[in-house]
Amino acid sequence: MNRFKNTFLFFFFLFTIQLFHAQEIPPIQNFTTEDYGAENQNWSISQSENKYIYVANNKGLLEYNGANWQLYSTPNETIMRSVKCIGDKIFSGFYRDFGYWQKNDFGFLEFTSIVNTKNIEMLEDEQIWEIVELDGWVLFKSLQNIYIYNLKTSAIKTIRANNLIAKIVAVNGFIYFQELGKGLFKIENGEPELISDATILQNNRLTEIFLKDQKLFFITQKKGLFFLEDQKIKKWNIPADKFLDTNIIYSAKLLKDNKLVLGSVSSGILYLNEKGEIESQINQNLGLSNNTVLSIFEDVDSNIWLGLDNGISFLNFKSPFKLFVNQDLFLGTIYTSTLFKDNLYLGTNQGLFYKKYNSKEDFKFVDNTQGQVWSLKIIDNKLFCGHDSGTFIIKENKAELIVDVQGTWDIKKLNDSTLIQGNYDGLYVLKRKDNNWSLKNKIEGFENSSRYFLLLEENRIFVNHEYKGIFKLKINESYTSVIENIKDSTIQKGIHSSLIQHKNEILYASKKGVFKYSKNSNDFMLDTLYSKLIPEDDFITAKLISNSSTNKLWSFTKKGFRYLNPGQFSNKPSLELIPLRNTLFKGASGFENILHLEKEKYLVGATNGYVTLDLSLFLIPKSFKVDIARIYNYQLDQPLKNVSLKNKLNFKNEENSIEFFYSVPNFTKSSNILYQYKLEGYNSKWSDFSSSNFVLFENLPFGNYNFKVRASIGGVLSENIAEFQFKIEKPWYLSTLLLIIYLLFFLTIIYVWQKLSKRHYIKQQEKLLEKAQKELELKELETSQKIIKLNNDKLRNDIESKSRELATSTMSIIKKNEFLNTIKKELLEGKMQSIDKVVKIIDKNITNTDDWKMFQEAFNNADKKFLKKMKSKHPDLTPNDLRLCAYLRLNLSSKEIAPLLNISPRSVEVKRYRLRKKINLEHDANLTNYILEI
Repeated sequence: MNRFKNTFLFFFFLFTIQLFHAQEIPPIQNFTTEDYGAENQNWSISQSENKYIYVANNKGLLEYNGANWQLYSTPNETIMRSVKCIGDKIFSGFYRDFGYWQKNDFGFLEFTSIVNTKNIEMLEDEQIWEIVELDGWVLFKSLQNIYIYNLKTSAIKTIRANNLIAKIVAVNGFIYFQELGKGLFKIENGEPELISDATILQNNRLTEIFLKDQKLFFITQKKGLFFLEDQKIKKWNIPADKFLDTNIIYSAKLLKDNKLVLGSVSSGILYLNEKGEIESQINQNLGLSNNTVLSIFEDVDSNIWLGLDNGISFLNFKSPFKLFVNQDLFLGTIYTSTLFKDNLYLGTNQGLFYKKYNSKEDFKFVDNTQGQVWSLKIIDNKLFCGHDSGTFIIKENKAELIVDVQGTWDIKKLNDSTLIQGNYDGLYVLKRKDNNWSLKNKIEGFENSSRYFLLLEENRIFVNHEYKGIFKLKINESYTSVIENIKDSTIQKGIHSSLIQHKNEILYASKKGVFKYSKNSNDFMLDTLYSKLIPEDDFITAKLISNSSTNKLWSFTKKGFRYLNPGQFSNKPSLELIPLRNTLFKGASGFENILHLEKEKYLVGATNGYVTLDLSLFLIPKSFKVDIARIYNYQLDQPLKNVSLKNKLNFKNEENSIEFFYSVPNFTKSSNILYQYKLEGYNSKWSDFSSSNFVLFENLPFGNYNFKVRASIGGVLSENIAEFQFKIEKPWYLSTLLLIIYLLFFLTIIYVWQKLSKRHYIKQQEKLLEKAQKELELKELETSQKIIKLNNDKLRNDIESKSRELATSTMSIIKKNEFLNTIKKELLEGKMQSIDKVVKIIDKNITNTDDWKMFQEAFNNADKKFLKKMKSKHPDLTPNDLRLCAYLRLNLSSKEIAPLLNISPRSVEVKRYRLRKKINLEHDANLTNYILEI
């Protein structure tokens, strides 16, 4: 059964190889009617100064800015046949009208009809099919007339033909046109001049006229190519004649590198080199939207635009990327590739294919290799194939199965006679005998899948399993069993991880970065330089590929390739970036592969074929600009409003939602275009880079704003920052007039509040004063009561003192009376023997000090502290001196004092004199006055 199956597949592939034709083509981008929003046919293409692309479509004029398409309907709703960008104008022609389009302030095109302006009477059913420009003159060609328009003076001339005008071209400073039935004409001084009336030019419609080797060449629709030499038309016989003889060439273009692109009616395009050899034929089977090519245009970046009968296609033959596309034979997903003995081998999930390298021939299938191919290794000039069915050796493009063990991941050379291979279930040993390889044994003690493994010295093997991590194995001398198995704990396992050897360094890569093995510590340490190959934000796989021939270390990210290039002047490698959409090189995740072909050319396996990459052709645009294409204003419950692109516009407050559209006219699409913006006045930081080419700001507060946007292609920033300044006005309730009213109202409130507050405070103050007055009156009453009480107490004390004085005086009187009664009694009784006894009794009563004490107490009550003051002021005064001072303070004369002291007036004077001395009174001073003043 298996033999029958293999035989069937062999004949199947043999049969399909006869029909198989494939080639490497540049990336193609197609635009459908749904993409550009118009009808299917596209008749003419041109490019403006700002690199925008304009297409004449059945429905009108299409504008493409690199991000969005915009349709401008034909003014009279007819088919637009021609378009030509000149300066800031886009000239177009259609049914019975022609003119130009210009941008208005809102960034939209507006049409001006030259026919209406100049009152030109066009023929019935006349259409403008072509537009050319030369020396400030624009020529509009219909099938019957050529209208010549002066850009400066707006003057108009008309050249009328008797027969159909088939083609008009500006070549080398001259205008040439073909009139069927007459031949080739040149316009001189506004008049046609016949150049050649050769039969081939009279009867065969020309598709293109161009200058090559100082000769005029003509491309006819059905007869091939001709040139004019010595006034004769000669056939240019080229290798592409076989194709030209069987196809109608409807459009053609001589490129800037002198190569030709021919557009056919039913077979796509033909790409010819300078010798007329076919380099590529691209049709609908190989990626075009349609096989009928109505127009061809080369833009300033050498991109080729094709206006098709159904859609628009875009490609670039100078692209560093070429896609191998094969619609006849499905190769499958490419998992590995290699160059061996001038053959290119591709290992896919369908089997092994090969072809002669750099040849135009088709790939052929290697018999007996149906199924999954995992690896291709060249060891000792033999090609080994790791396959799902086992291990093959490819000899003369035939497969010989040498190891019948399922799932050979990889094969490595241990020594001249020994190979180690990793399989689904562990490691196996191959031995060479008589120059033939065969299976020797399985290394026992290890059963894990061994896709990635490295052979180290001292019988050690490192094996990586993406779900289990790295195993460090030590093998016995005979390589039959594992004697030590240590699982590394210094790294984190991860999906799509890899383990490789690059320039004698062992590297483990995962989503967390690239780790380098250290022999000294027997550990893996994170390496910051290598980790730049796997940015976590752009992670798709940790697969690393080392090219031994170039010493490059490759990685794959969401934004393209990265590789470390050996340093030219130091040991430190440089990190290079190739920004590329991963859809161009997308393969099986974790099984990405890249092969060095020659010089700077590489092959990258993909899901359906492969991509070739030429680093020498890869150029990131160093100079490009970003434009603000459209601005829209949104107002609640109102229709969308276009905004003028002029700076410093004012928007009403309710018009505070604004949407910006911006673009970079870079059409290759091999590198992602990323945009970054900020709105000054709203935020001060640039946004994150995004592929979105629009942003909407909703409900912005009033104020002044400046919107800025810039772009990045492959890490290179645009040379400009596009800006738009605008202002959102204040709401009506915050207008200047209302603010003044608010201020006056506020000031009025403050004034009224101040008045009311003042009145309130006055009342409060009056209440407080009244309260204070009452409290003061109460305090005064209380104080007066206290004073009255004190006065009463003083009066009471005075009364008591006076009572005592009265009692004392009474007692003194009583004593005096007793004394007098005693004297009386003595005198009556006659008992006194002499008067001396009476005198003694009198002296005894006179010298009694009680009178003085009573006087002193009364004096102190009347003049408090006088005696103390005198004593403190004059410490030398005696009690008698103080008594004299007291009498003097009473302003008593010496005569009055003498009886009180029981001395004579003379003695009083003497005492006064002595007192003056004691108190040091000056001679002129009066003693009585002195004492009174104390």
